[in-house]
Amino acid sequence: MRLAIALLAGALIATPALAREPDYTPRDVVEIENAAWTRDAVLYQMNTRQFTPEGTFKAAQKQLPRLATMGVDIIWLMPVHPIGEVNRKGTLGSPYAVRDYRAVNPELGTEAEFRAFVDEAHRLGLKLILDWVANHSAYDNPLTISHPEWYTRTPEGAMMSPAGTDWTDVADFDYSQPGLRQYMTESLAFWVREYGIDGFRCDVAGFVPTDFWETARAELESIKPVFMLAEWEQRDLHTRAFDATYAWKWKEALQKLVASGEGAGPIRGYYNDQSETWPTSAMRMVYTENHDQNSWDRPAAEIYGPAYEAAIALSFVGTGLPLIYNGQEADNDRKLEFFERDPIVWKDGRLTGLFETLIALKTRTPALHNGRFGAAMVEVPSSQSADVYAFTRGDKGGRVFAVFNLSPRPHTITFSQARHHGSYTDALTGAPALFAGGETLDLPAWGYRIYTETK
Repeated sequence: MRLAIALLAGALIATPALAREPDYTPRDVVEIENAAWTRDAVLYQMNTRQFTPEGTFKAAQKQLPRLATMGVDIIWLMPVHPIGEVNRKGTLGSPYAVRDYRAVNPELGTEAEFRAFVDEAHRLGLKLILDWVANHSAYDNPLTISHPEWYTRTPEGAMMSPAGTDWTDVADFDYSQPGLRQYMTESLAFWVREYGIDGFRCDVAGFVPTDFWETARAELESIKPVFMLAEWEQRDLHTRAFDATYAWKWKEALQKLVASGEGAGPIRGYYNDQSETWPTSAMRMVYTENHDQNSWDRPAAEIYGPAYEAAIALSFVGTGLPLIYNGQEADNDRKLEFFERDPIVWKDGRLTGLFETLIALKTRTPALHNGRFGAAMVEVPSSQSADVYAFTRGDKGGRVFAVFNLSPRPHTITFSQARHHGSYTDALTGAPALFAGGETLDLPAWGYRIYTETK
């Protein structure tokens, strides 16, 4: 009897997996539910300090109708909070050195003027997200006095800037402190409840523990649906915290191929990596320019040169959530100062029409929608695949067919497969186009074509 019991117990211990049925059903790593208004959203980054000659919310409010007509959906406001003075950089300081997380920077306007700005944006159908700096504060933020235990310390006990950075104007937070987590979450909720803010772009999100963001997202969702963008490139941020992350590698791939002239290889590698290793529900923000991500300290138009328009177009028709940086539509030709006043010189830009056309195309074409809402890219091989990247998105009858010559060399292109065959309209010119086999397509250096299928 004892032997039988022992054998039975050993069998139960040795084969625990037999007690439960394995589940082979695919699961989406993204558990959050995206707000419906993010489906075809286009982001617009606004640096209030530089957006108008006055540098105020009141002045910027006058341009909101123009942005709504342009077709953008979500305005990302750079930090609107009072700026620290201790260790300040430049004359006006960095807006990322926050002195008060629940106040409006008086240099930009009053609380009433900010509220009016938000209300007008909402009236026009625009959503507003705030830039949120959770990782660090200004050295003269009152929290350094009221809660000194919330800050990271050097071995000697002094407050310190984030390790490995030159951010000498900010003090690093210690997120092992539950009180800090509660304060920061309640501060995020304050702006949603009190002003109706629709979400946040979270600065250096990877410097802050992911579980903090997950808790904060759940708290905000209990108030209203929000959109969360992480300045970071990490898959697990999408699970329960963020709708979108930065696609730094997209920008880096394009800048690499423009600088080297090597052809389409780097961007093909990016899209292959995206499809193989990132969840399809994850929105990845793609852009040619923002406030701090241009190589060599030059404006995007100079970095990309003759490839600039192709890069912009690809950000709209490839997978990704496109961003427009304020002034791009006015052909801004310089990198804006960061710590000083440097207003954009507004003029009728040659790119305004291109942005409007691309936004309208994205809005009306389900295949081009964001994340889970859009369609995958299917590459179409060509006779010049080393330099040319061609692809379709969507099902037959609603497809987009795009061809990008990502090289400084002109090409006559033929296609060897029938993946794209059908009747189309050129999305930029309105001209009809038929692809049934044997066609050639002439593209100049850095040229591109975008076609929408005719039903």
